[in-house]
Amino acid sequence: MKVAIGADHGGFHLKEAIKPVLDELGIEYEDFGTHSEESVDYPDISAPVAQAVAAGTFDRGILICGTGIGIGIAANKVPGIRAALCHDTFSAHASREHNNANILTMGERVIGPGLASDIVKIWLTTDFEGGRHERRIAKISALEETK
Repeated sequence: MKVAIGADHGGFHLKEAIKPVLDELGIEYEDFGTHSEESVDYPDISAPVAQAVAAGTFDRGILICGTGIGIGIAANKVPGIRAALCHDTFSAHASREHNNANILTMGERVIGPGLASDIVKIWLTTDFEGGRHERRIAKISALEETK
């Protein structure tokens, strides 16, 4: 599995805390930035991560900003992306099992590194259940085609 990871300045520290978790899991990743606390606009980080996941260059993505909201809204503008905001382990599990989310978003100002690590581990190790959920994912994809 290959993961694209990125954060704006509001998520920089949590992104840095997540990278050792990826190392621990033996997951290859690329850091799309930002690489400091200097202010950046979250769409400038979200777009290349989402485009890389949508293109299949990376299997999944992780995006972090202050709340996880803005960076996820931007990611979901890219066709083929199903970014899910998760601040608890149940949502992380369900977003993969039921929604086949391919990008996880979190907010550094909302959760701490311990919970974020647990969320990442669950999100990366949970498979899509398929079955009845396939039909729903297909309907989401169809919405993208009506633009």
